[in-house]
Amino acid sequence: MKKNYHHQSVLIKESIENLITDKNGIYVDATFGGGGHSYAILNKLSKNGILIALDQDKDSIKMNCIQDKRLHLFHSNFIQIKNILKKKNIPKVSGILVDLGMSSYQLDNVERGFSNQHNCIMDMRMNKESSYSAINVLNESSREKLLYIFRKYGEFKNANIISKKIIKERSKKNMIFSSDLVNIFFIKGNFYKRKRFLSRIFQSIRIEVNNEIHALENLLLESSKIIFPKGRIAVISYHSIEDRITKYFFKKGFLMEKIFQPIPFRMIHKKVIKPSYKEIINNTRSRSARLRIAEKI
Repeated sequence: MKKNYHHQSVLIKESIENLITDKNGIYVDATFGGGGHSYAILNKLSKNGILIALDQDKDSIKMNCIQDKRLHLFHSNFIQIKNILKKKNIPKVSGILVDLGMSSYQLDNVERGFSNQHNCIMDMRMNKESSYSAINVLNESSREKLLYIFRKYGEFKNANIISKKIIKERSKKNMIFSSDLVNIFFIKGNFYKRKRFLSRIFQSIRIEVNNEIHALENLLLESSKIIFPKGRIAVISYHSIEDRITKYFFKKGFLMEKIFQPIPFRMIHKKVIKPSYKEIINNTRSRSARLRIAEKI
């Protein structure tokens, strides 16, 4: 089994040890990314175990190949998980892992346009075959849509002011580069306050571009149908919106603001699992990671 590392996966030990309950089972890594979690799952499974892995970013699949006949890797968003399993004639699985973070490759590659630290074309597509990018969001969204994006995905109280600034700027010229967005905001205070503000701006747009919240909600709902009783689902999130949705679903069995038939899950740990101090020192990008695990009753 060969693995090319280009990304440092987070909470590997904590997630895999809590996820694998059947070494002969079928598991899903819904976000293959750098392949670190998939590699760890395969090391835990027996020769009869199977791992289905998905990723919507072709670059991640190409750069982080794992040569193992037990692995079946698909270029797909995890919103298609039910269809992928159907193609493989797999009705149910023993567990699902989803890491909602971005890979170091995506963040560090200027051409992908995710970071506000470089002046680059604003892209933010995890699937480069998609026709909807950050440029579309900023230049084509209505005022109402922008308000929704920054209130819902950035949790900004001043979303109205942010939206007005963007609309004013794009009336002068199309917003193409990250500097077009960054330069319209003057943030009083220290460096970290400004960095946090801009991170939330870019986060809001990225979530919209990649339909991330809808995809997460869909995965949680589908998990109740495709996981065996006593099978588990582990979700690693990186901001409060994702973590709140996951926590609520695991505790209540349905999604916030929507009415569904309650689904039986049992939280494995009452408290959220966070990276250790040692892991944060070795990988500063892990500091915001939060792991929650639930078992199908």
